[in-house]
Amino acid sequence: MRRLTAREAARRLLRAPRNAKRDAAMRKTIRQIPKGKVATYGQVAAASGYPLYHRHVAQLLRTEGNALPWQRVVGAGGAIKLKYEAGLEQRTRLDMEGVRFRGKRVDMAEHQHRFRGWEFDD
Repeated sequence: MRRLTAREAARRLLRAPRNAKRDAAMRKTIRQIPKGKVATYGQVAAASGYPLYHRHVAQLLRTEGNALPWQRVVGAGGAIKLKYEAGLEQRTRLDMEGVRFRGKRVDMAEHQHRFRGWEFDD
């Protein structure tokens, strides 16, 4: 059996079917981020138990974002990945929560949430 290349593995992950257990784990993780803190898409995926599923976090927020604190999830390095009005709304919401920015990025040294394993025990 041959090994998958990184590109093939990424393509398979993108086509992964919806999974209620995975989505519930990601929702729970997103709800753990307190006001004034942020986490990256990759951190949310890893803390949920699905470390390579950062794109699924974005997909989940796109479809169910209004029921979650979506503004607290940012791109790597604190970048707001949303464009135009949505990006402005995310920055405004984070400003209202007391999150500070360095240019166009969140000051991750001050506002990055660190997930702890015991927060996820059922």
